[in-house]
Amino acid sequence: MGKYFGTDGFRGEANENLTADHAYKIGRFLGWYYGEQKRRNGDDTPARIVIGKDTRRSSYMFEYTLVGGLVASGANAYLLHVTTTPSVAYVARTDNFDCGIMISASHNPYYDNGIKLINGNGEKMDEETIALVEDYLDGKVEVFGETYEEVPYAHKDRIGCTVDYVAGRNRYVGYLISLGMYSFKGIKVGLDCANGSSWNIAKAVFDALGAKTYVINAQPDGTNINNNAGSTHIEGLQKYVVDNGLDVGFAYDGDADRCLCVDEKGNLVDGDAILYIYGKYMKERGKLLTNTVVTTVMSNFGLYKAFDELGIGYAKTAVGDKYVYEYMNQNGCRIGGEQSGHIIFSKYASTGDGILTSLKMMEVMMARKAKMSQLTEGLTIYPQVLENVRVVDKTAAQEDPDVKAAVKAVEEALGDTGRILVRESGTEPLLRVMVEAETEECCRKYVDQVVGVVKAKGHVA
Repeated sequence: MGKYFGTDGFRGEANENLTADHAYKIGRFLGWYYGEQKRRNGDDTPARIVIGKDTRRSSYMFEYTLVGGLVASGANAYLLHVTTTPSVAYVARTDNFDCGIMISASHNPYYDNGIKLINGNGEKMDEETIALVEDYLDGKVEVFGETYEEVPYAHKDRIGCTVDYVAGRNRYVGYLISLGMYSFKGIKVGLDCANGSSWNIAKAVFDALGAKTYVINAQPDGTNINNNAGSTHIEGLQKYVVDNGLDVGFAYDGDADRCLCVDEKGNLVDGDAILYIYGKYMKERGKLLTNTVVTTVMSNFGLYKAFDELGIGYAKTAVGDKYVYEYMNQNGCRIGGEQSGHIIFSKYASTGDGILTSLKMMEVMMARKAKMSQLTEGLTIYPQVLENVRVVDKTAAQEDPDVKAAVKAVEEALGDTGRILVRESGTEPLLRVMVEAETEECCRKYVDQVVGVVKAKGHVA
């Protein structure tokens, strides 16, 4: 991670540690950098950069300031308006853009926001380019063999323009609909749109495929994104599915790159269960290339035991869909993801896509003529307790000798009956302490043991 950008973009409280000035400078640098890159390759046309945003009040501010920076540097800015992160990745990839920008803080509260950078292949921006952006934010950047404290402004007809590109978002919706292999006619589906990016997209897709669609949390007002809604507050959808006798429910996060499911009984079907269901489905049809499902170190013991039973191999990466995608891309894997619901289907998308994930779950239900609860049979999830501790310095807390000794003591006590994982959040000032064991009481005991040491050593913010 860099000084400003974490594993999922530059994120912080709007106009506190992520300001309109930051956005303007990011636009200034990217608009100039991609234009200069083209010019040095003999292409005198302006850089083309596509931008999407979620429903936070501050997203409009960041959109306008980013655009101001881009066009001042000579780039043309194409506006998708309110849309999902995967739609920006899709449009960047299919419409030959130099890069894409998504304005969102994903599952964070409304007062936070973020700037996610996406390359022309629809993938998360490479670390080298992000390092250049960060250097420019700090006042000096070395690139193209020169040192710049300020990058040149565009003049006269070289100043960029803005283009309303809602057509790009509409094409993405059409693409999702085209992936529907079955009619959903007669299926009652609940969607929790988190008052976020999916609010005006998800229902249109399910309606077009014939479902009887029930929607909650699709009235964004700028301040209610993720507020007791969406994939981070799944209990609302669980109750809604049961109360209304629905066949299945899907919950998205603020920018709709995550999806969690709820079966017809109201039980949570998380990212691990989604990987199990679709990995098994691919294996049965001979479609699981490399016979590998890519997971992160946060995936549950039970998932690996179930994969062992099915003869399915698995890889474990660092936490972050960025790392999952990198492994998939390098090793030719078709499916991977996180427990949190970031699921990547590499044949269809270059990033996690919540709506696509829900369509794939519907595909398995329709193909197997089975209820969602039946699709998770054979998967037993170990109890897991995760506590997020807000700390002053993530690295200092994790590297503290007493904290490390406490973690080692838990590892030895658990042996092969469970595991402990302590890691830094890539997006927030948090230390995450997670224990999996045979009982919840055991998990709680060992989490408290380690968190107690973190607190006793004065690391808590």
